[in-house]
Amino acid sequence: QVQLVESGGGLVQPGGSLKLSCVILGTSFSPETGAWYRQAPGKQRELVATVSRSYTTTYAPSVKDRFTISRDNYQNTLFLEMNNLKPEDTAVYYCKLLNGKDWGQGTQVTVSS
Repeated sequence: QVQLVESGGGLVQPGGSLKLSCVILGTSFSPETGAWYRQAPGKQRELVATVSRSYTTTYAPSVKDRFTISRDNYQNTLFLEMNNLKPEDTAVYYCKLLNGKDWGQGTQVTVSS
């Protein structure tokens, strides 16, 4: 059974930074595309960023040039570094294997002064 465990969320002021981590358990991460999603209150879950097995990355337009997705195959871990955070980035952030069916429990990110 695949488990994904996110961490690193918190409360940060506008313009601040956070780095999220996601440990993938129960499967090898190296052949998979990793993805971060987020869901804000009252909104649908949206895809934020992906990183392929060949380290190709994609980003939603709203986070491009502010967020960086990365991976460490040896530690089976997916990362999301978030800079210049804005109030509209407030959401629960989830990691997922793009072609998998399992979700982590999510980590809350709140951007507020």
